[in-house]
Amino acid sequence: MKSSTKTVVERGAATRDHFSRQVAGVDAIEIKATVADHQVEEALTRFNLTVDNDEERYIYFFDTPDLDLFKAGMIARARRIVGDEHDSTVKFRPVVPTEVSAIWRAFDGFKLEADASESGVTKSASLTMPVAKGLIKQVVAGEQPVGKLFTKDQEDFLSAIGQQHIDYDTLRVMGPLQAHRWKFEDAACPWPITAELWKRQDGARLMELSIKAPVVQAAVAIAGFMAFLAEIGAEHDLEQQTKTRWALEHHATLLREPVAG
Repeated sequence: MKSSTKTVVERGAATRDHFSRQVAGVDAIEIKATVADHQVEEALTRFNLTVDNDEERYIYFFDTPDLDLFKAGMIARARRIVGDEHDSTVKFRPVVPTEVSAIWRAFDGFKLEADASESGVTKSASLTMPVAKGLIKQVVAGEQPVGKLFTKDQEDFLSAIGQQHIDYDTLRVMGPLQAHRWKFEDAACPWPITAELWKRQDGARLMELSIKAPVVQAAVAIAGFMAFLAEIGAEHDLEQQTKTRWALEHHATLLREPVAG
């Protein structure tokens, strides 16, 4: 084997080993990329995504005006999914997968996964539970406390995973974010693609494209998906701002602004 060829092979093996260590213990890896705002319309047209073939959601976050939960690695969220079950989720990140007890796998809504982008890999654990229809609207209207959206199991989950406790009385409603979600396939991409378009109440939009792949394909999937985006001309957002941070920071700023008298 020529020296240059050997070097390429060794680098490839080192990359695979690096990602294998980063995602060890998780169930799946999700590779994400945000599309620059000025290319959202082009992406919708390219993939034939319309409001007629989407899944519509309304997403609410719950945190303090100073984002104390988010800063502590916690996310509390509720979703109204048009035509489907509503749910609530508590998530903690980052986590060490080997330190997450196997008892949580008994819950259908449990996930232990890795989110990956060109900037790195973040491992998270989350627990999602169904929410009765109408309850989210009651909480948003102030007719029910925020804590009604989350179960005792979800509270125990956060205590066990992150040694954290949520004081629901301190949380404020942040949202809704209107979301359109699509799942589709493209001949140029080996993995099914999920697209999400989030809209804030100020009209700002953020679009995310993602794929899910088995952990053993982590390095190949990241490189392949980014190459696919480049091939179709998607100028993905180099800031790689997550949807959650983008939503939370906006609403927290609004909550901290003085009310005009």
